[in-house]
Amino acid sequence: MNIRLLVLDIDGTIAGESNEVTETVKLAISKVQANGVRVALATGRMYNSALRFHQAIGSQLPIIAYNGAWVQCPITGTHYKHFPLSTSVTLQLLEYFERPQWSQEIELHCYVDDCLYVRNVTSRTQAYQKRSGIKPFVVGDLRDILDSPTTKVLAIGQPLLINNLLKNLQKVYSRDQLYFTQSTEIYFEATHPQASKGYATRFLAEELLGFEASQVMAIGDNFNDAEMLEYVGLGVAMGNAPIGVQKIAKWVAPTVEQDGVAIAIKKFLID
Repeated sequence: MNIRLLVLDIDGTIAGESNEVTETVKLAISKVQANGVRVALATGRMYNSALRFHQAIGSQLPIIAYNGAWVQCPITGTHYKHFPLSTSVTLQLLEYFERPQWSQEIELHCYVDDCLYVRNVTSRTQAYQKRSGIKPFVVGDLRDILDSPTTKVLAIGQPLLINNLLKNLQKVYSRDQLYFTQSTEIYFEATHPQASKGYATRFLAEELLGFEASQVMAIGDNFNDAEMLEYVGLGVAMGNAPIGVQKIAKWVAPTVEQDGVAIAIKKFLID
């Protein structure tokens, strides 16, 4: 197998509870880079939140951020792709989340110009801020900030509620209208229909680097990684991934806390 590009998710893949990349994983990534394999990040995080991980692994490639809605190179500053939601669709989503059955149970985040806007600060906001390193702008009614295009809408809630929300909205909007996914069991994410890690990985591999899908390996841990794992020649799921994601992958690595990425790299790209 002639792998030329390795695409890595961040949370739950190269970064676990510590919110850092371990030295073991860094060393494995460094070894494959020395062997000529290019390494890129594909994350649901904001672009600015992903920058320190890009530096930590020494990547020279663009970051795939917001689940593929934003592709930008930190080295050159080139902004290759941005697929924002239309203002009308964003307004529809925000109106939907204001319904009584959702408004008291769900925390909303809106991402505009790589900045985070929230209705108010809660314990979930504080936890998100700590992990992402991003300070939110508190604006009250999020419908008041729709003058600029929204890159992503994130709803945070209890797992059962988020699961029901996903099912309900998938009945309202087709895949051609909106892309819905989960990056964790409590995060529901809505982006432009062309925004997915699968689409962005294909763009990076085929259009920017001239590689074929068979020459790409990707590692991820959640449903927002599914289309990426399906696209590449070698899709690896983390041991901490939901069973549905593990079934998509060609191999399942140990968990993030067991340095599963390093073990997968050793198995397929070093040995």
